[in-house]
Amino acid sequence: MAYDKFTVLKSTAVPMPMENIDTDQIIPARFLKATERTGFGDNLFRDWRYNADNTPKQEFVLNNPLYSGKILVGGKNFGSGSSREHAAWAIYDYGFRCVVSSFFADIFKNNALNIGILPVQVSPDFLEKIFFSIEADPNAAFIVDLPAQIFTIASTGETTSFEINSYKKHNMLNGFDDIDYLQSIKPAIQAFTEKSFY
Repeated sequence: MAYDKFTVLKSTAVPMPMENIDTDQIIPARFLKATERTGFGDNLFRDWRYNADNTPKQEFVLNNPLYSGKILVGGKNFGSGSSREHAAWAIYDYGFRCVVSSFFADIFKNNALNIGILPVQVSPDFLEKIFFSIEADPNAAFIVDLPAQIFTIASTGETTSFEINSYKKHNMLNGFDDIDYLQSIKPAIQAFTEKSFY
């Protein structure tokens, strides 16, 4: 498998209510030299997380022990900017498995789906409810049900549906990247190529 299977995730969440969080902030360009997906989590939001002397910025949410979990909640237009797939790698490597926003940049969204991060797009009103729940209780839990395509605020029971491409959904449920998917249908491909058309 290319990554962990994603079915139902119940987790607390980390709030980042800023709009237009771009890929250069998610993973600055100076950290793009590696070609493997590991190690990028150390530099996720590097310039927001650390001072010039590499000491943590105490005011930044990832340095706040109150917040943790596998869900990152961002403001509108998450993942804008350049198309670097390393941004998705950094988010996954840090430990997030779901990003919630009211709007995603298309390239980031596809890069996330390709490596097992579920981008959940919700309405602006529902996003505000999520932020309110986390503000009221940093330990508030949320349920992301990929088979049903439902996101739930556990404390209130409020739900919203979300869209996902059926092919990407199949791959995430099975932990497949594109190569894994082709391997999974290899017998069917071989049977098709062995058919006689004459």
